[in-house]
Amino acid sequence: MKKIFLLFACFAILSQNCLKAQDGAEAGVWVAAVNYFGDLNTNLRLNRIGPAAGFGLRYNFNERLGFKVSGNIGRVEAYDSDSPNLFEKARNLSFRSVVADVGGQLEFNFLPYIHGSKDKNWTPYLFAGLGVTHFNPKAKLDDGDWVALRPLGTEGQFKGDEYYTVAGGWVYGAGFKIDLNYEWSINIDLSARRLFSDYLDDVSTAYPDPDEVSDLRGSEALPFIDRSSELFAKDPDFFTRNNIEPPIGTPGRQRGNSKSNDTYVYFGVGVYYYFGDLKCPYDE
Repeated sequence: MKKIFLLFACFAILSQNCLKAQDGAEAGVWVAAVNYFGDLNTNLRLNRIGPAAGFGLRYNFNERLGFKVSGNIGRVEAYDSDSPNLFEKARNLSFRSVVADVGGQLEFNFLPYIHGSKDKNWTPYLFAGLGVTHFNPKAKLDDGDWVALRPLGTEGQFKGDEYYTVAGGWVYGAGFKIDLNYEWSINIDLSARRLFSDYLDDVSTAYPDPDEVSDLRGSEALPFIDRSSELFAKDPDFFTRNNIEPPIGTPGRQRGNSKSNDTYVYFGVGVYYYFGDLKCPYDE
């Protein structure tokens, strides 16, 4: 990410030499699909894509550089039952969460982009920045209600030491924009949020001692810590075929990978309205 920001800084310096440029603000809304990647989706599956929507406010410094502030909301989810990995399938964890984020990003247009121009009215672009995300992972047992996982201390967190449900993160991606006319344009974005947290899915470290969790949180937390026994009750042959001994959640055994934080990615299409004016007239 340091290299990306250094590259953007170089582009910013060079772009100030543009003799013809435009500045001004844009505002728009977009609809998107969002997908999660993390401990419950390690093989980059795209089978649990959720809905999302958002808005953006962009200021164009010139025909190359802009800065955008955005706000988005979507729903992400993942299930170990979808995984081709035998350990993950036996682990049998799942989660669902609404993600709501705000962020700011610096954008660089590969081509000179000028609203109202006949031949400079489209460009691919890159962007990078920082954001803040709120999440609240939940899961449910068969025929049960969705239960917030953080208060259950599923990895043995002491009361008061639970993970935060607000986390910062990198914002980065690429897009393509094209004018419909002078005021209106279409933006297509592939935008990632790489969190500074590994708990979007409530999975990060190791299985705790269930007795200690029960003492701290009560017996209602226990079914959500190790759900391999739940799968064993449904499909004991799976464990026999694959030589897996249930339950797999012995204290201290790996439950997730704390060295890799969680990510979610939007793919969206937005409509933006331009309020600005050209700094100098164009003949294109």
